[in-house]
Amino acid sequence: MTNQRQSVTIENATIPFRNFSGKEGPYNVAGDREFTVFLDEDSAAILERDGWNVKYLKPREGDEEHEPRPYLPVKVNFKVRPPTVVMITTNARTRLDEDSIGALDWADFKHVDLIVTPYNWTYGAKTGTKAYLKSMYVTIEEDDLALKYAEEGE
Repeated sequence: MTNQRQSVTIENATIPFRNFSGKEGPYNVAGDREFTVFLDEDSAAILERDGWNVKYLKPREGDEEHEPRPYLPVKVNFKVRPPTVVMITTNARTRLDEDSIGALDWADFKHVDLIVTPYNWTYGAKTGTKAYLKSMYVTIEEDDLALKYAEEGE
């Protein structure tokens, strides 16, 4: 994790939960595009110290071996300043927009690098920093048929 001008770069990111399409669900209001990215302990401590909205995933019931795992919820917003999102496959680098980014909800990720920018908020006496996606490059894990047909040219 590197921090430039308050933005945070996370390389080789692990994204366990995602809703790029903004589909309504038990943890999501319709239209809210977001995902989570796991953090290492040191990065989580730094971001928490700086006021970012770091949360902790509790281990599953009966799993006493593991500690709660830190993660950062990240919003994806196309209204003010759209993020740069590029999907990389054997055949192409495809820039995704508001209409196509939902394809990432079900894709298998091989490698992800991303940059998030902070949004500092105040609500009454509370303050914090919410993460918004600035840019993300996602290499897709392709199956045998995708690779076969990529070689033949789609």
